[in-house]
Parts: sequence; C-alpha cells; structure tokens
Amino acid sequence: MAVERLDLRRRLFSIAAQQAGYFTAAQAKEIGYSYQAQAHHVRAGNWLRVDRGIFRLAEWVPEVHDHLARWALWSRSRGVVSHETALAVHNIGEFESSSVHLTVPLGFTMRHNAVTLHYADLPASDVVERTGFKVTTPTRSIIDVAAQAPDEDQLARAITEAREAGLLSLRQLRNRSELVDPRAALHIERAIQHVETSP
Repeated sequence: MAVERLDLRRRLFSIAAQQAGYFTAAQAKEIGYSYQAQAHHVRAGNWLRVDRGIFRLAEWVPEVHDHLARWALWSRSRGVVSHETALAVHNIGEFESSSVHLTVPLGFTMRHNAVTLHYADLPASDVVERTGFKVTTPTRSIIDVAAQAPDEDQLARAITEAREAGLLSLRQLRNRSELVDPRAALHIERAIQHVETSP
C-alpha cells in the first residue's frame, strides 16, 4: 500500500513538474487519486487549491512566471500568454497590467476576473513554449501591445530593449507588423523613428 502511494505521488509529481507545480483534478483522477483522496490531500496541506479543479503541490518552490501555468490549465491549454504579460515574461519594456493577458481562439467562452482575453488564432510561428505555458514571441508581443496605441516612449523603449537583447530586428518587426495589424505597424514605425531621432 505504501509502495502504491509512493508510485502515485511520483506520477503526480512528474505531471506537476511539467506545469510549474500545478495540476488539475482531472489529471489527478486519471492517475488514481479519487475525489475523496484529493479532498484529503487538500485538508492535509499537501495540495493547495488555487481555483476550481486546479491544485498546486504545497512543497513546490515557485519561480517568477510559474503562476502563468495556472492560467494555461484554466484555459485547458487553449490560452497563450500575450500582450503586456508576454513582454514581462520576455523581460521587455515596462508595461504594467493588473490582469494576466491571454490570447485565446475565436469561440472561446470561458471568463475570469483576473484575466484579460484577446481573441485570435495564432500561427505556430508566433508562439514559443515555456514550462507549463505558451507565450507569444517578442515580435508578436510588441505588435499586440502596439495595436492598442500605447505611450510612444514606452513602446520605443520596449523595441530598443528587445533589439539590444537580440530578440528581434527592426526589419523583422516592421515586416511582421504590416502582415498582422496595420495599426500596430503605424505605431511601431513612429516608435522606431522616435528611437532613431533621440540623442
């Protein structure tokens, strides 16, 4: 019995380790934890209930962006971290937001007060994998934020930081923005000119 419990725990840890310590009730049930056992582990303090049907291992030591894995699970792996949240993941610029930004497919119907949703079918080339979640590329993240007509100075700083970090080239950014969103391309062009004319 003890061996069986240990095996269950190892299997759960293997799943949670790929998702920044998070896992769903369905995942736990699939490997052998009954709903009664799940309630026991929450009461015992082994698991933390973070949302309906979403848990985290109590002993997991979180890293800076691990909480985003929770929202990937919440969206049933359909949401991609994007916009200001994605720029924070890439350590670009100083855009702040009180909510997590996710881009979800058209037809996505879930809602949460902590999440700002954007609707688009993202091509694979605009998405990169992180531990437990997907995030838009630096180029796509800047384009998405630029489409919202942000402060020009802030946008210029973000572009400069991304370029200096080797995350994109101005040519690549211009070309991609023209394809994705002409409004974003206009704001990006103004921000680039701002950078090039600054002392």
